[in-house]
Amino acid sequence: MRSPSESAFAPRADPDSYTASALHDPARDWPQTNCYVDLWIEAIASRGLAPEAMLGFTATLDFEGDQFTFFKPPLDDLEKLYGFSIRELSIYDDLAGHLVEQCGRGRLVMIETDAFHLPDTRGVSYGLESSKTTIGVNRIDPAARRIDYFHNEGYFRAEGADYDGVIAFGAKDGRLKLPPYAETLKPDFAALQEREARDCARALLARHLARRPQANPISAFAARLPELIERVASREPEFFHKFAFNSLRQLGANFELMGSGLAWLGEPGEFAAEIEQCRAISGSAKSFQFLLARAIMRRKTVGLEQPIAMLSESYNGLFEGLTRRQGALRLAS
Repeated sequence: MRSPSESAFAPRADPDSYTASALHDPARDWPQTNCYVDLWIEAIASRGLAPEAMLGFTATLDFEGDQFTFFKPPLDDLEKLYGFSIRELSIYDDLAGHLVEQCGRGRLVMIETDAFHLPDTRGVSYGLESSKTTIGVNRIDPAARRIDYFHNEGYFRAEGADYDGVIAFGAKDGRLKLPPYAETLKPDFAALQEREARDCARALLARHLARRPQANPISAFAARLPELIERVASREPEFFHKFAFNSLRQLGANFELMGSGLAWLGEPGEFAAEIEQCRAISGSAKSFQFLLARAIMRRKTVGLEQPIAMLSESYNGLFEGLTRRQGALRLAS
């Protein structure tokens, strides 16, 4: 077995002094998006690369009938831009041993785990309730019972009993706890330099624009709202937070990230109108959460029609502008 932290994917990362990416600035509408995208943002930024380059995939967000897409960057995009190859890691033995081996090779190990054991979720899940999430393990020291990991908007440490909870699987209380799903992030190839990365990102955005939903997903969400409100209203009050995370947070955070991606991608002023539409969707989705909470308490959609119509119009305006630029994006790349 390799010695703990012989090397690391992000060798200079330190939980005590880590500075998060600007995409996780607390002043943003959505400082956290979803665990997978947030992890990628910080993992990429920790190596001095621009996470904004990968954000073209946000054009493909759809309404899936009971939630908006849990959006994720395509692995092929990540390899093209940053030189990362991502492979599933089979957990057939002691998890700590696998982590020592992979981290010692300078790889990041992305594993599904229970936020109950993650100190950074204090006040939300930590020690309170089980919640599936994904972390990126950068360092592990089994002798010290310590693990350093990327999660949500930063870089953190779990140790002692928390470390035990993160790595445990197998027989527990007479039941078999299945091993977690895991992937290794291998920096196998050179990342593109800034100019090349921008050209590649423009081509990827054009490709994702061609794959966007055929129908306006916000209009599809609006059509289901009466039914969804009734469903959420019949559940315990805490259920609203799960619903809001999978609907309005995914919608708003997706387009706030798209705006940041367009700002990084374009020449000065090139995407100004589209960035404003992204901001409108992001901010309106945030405020709509409060309107929706009141509507669920009353079991009525009164007062929701105009705000959701404005959200839908912002989406249409955004993609009308981007569609006009689709050919230019291909030519410039």
